[in-house]
Amino acid sequence: MTKLAIAVIIVAAAGLGVAACVWLKPTTNMAAHAPSASAIDPVSGEPKVHKSEAEWRQELTPEQYRVLREKGTERAFTGQYHATKDKGVYRCAACGNELFSSDTKFNSGTGWPSFYAPIADGKVGEHSDGSFGMVRTEVVCARCDSHLGHVFDDGPQPTGLRYCINSICLKLDPNSK
Repeated sequence: MTKLAIAVIIVAAAGLGVAACVWLKPTTNMAAHAPSASAIDPVSGEPKVHKSEAEWRQELTPEQYRVLREKGTERAFTGQYHATKDKGVYRCAACGNELFSSDTKFNSGTGWPSFYAPIADGKVGEHSDGSFGMVRTEVVCARCDSHLGHVFDDGPQPTGLRYCINSICLKLDPNSK
């Protein structure tokens, strides 16, 4: 599609209708309104979650907001799931996206829930994080982009990875496997 769009304008002059074809520049980027691959969760096929920060503040507790939306960290050994061995699926506390299975959870001794793999490809995203004077890999929910924690390469086999996740970012669903 060209950058110019054709618009038909009906002009009323002296009681007569006169039609004119005029070239106008579009006032908005029409491609931005078309569905895109980034608007869909790649695994579930469900739409990504986009909310204003005001909406997130209304839905989350202040501590959840601090960690999930402001990339905070809960204190070690204080989270609800750091030592739990309950079976089920760990979902994103912000949007409900399935993130990790209890089958991949292990005791890393760090004080945060640790998993050696996400529940499926595309369920979490990763970004470089240079905060606090070190380079780490941040883990985010692929559906709502909420901060979850970090991933390190010192985990057990079969992946050798340790997804170190804040408990407050998770909700255990015992009915899912």
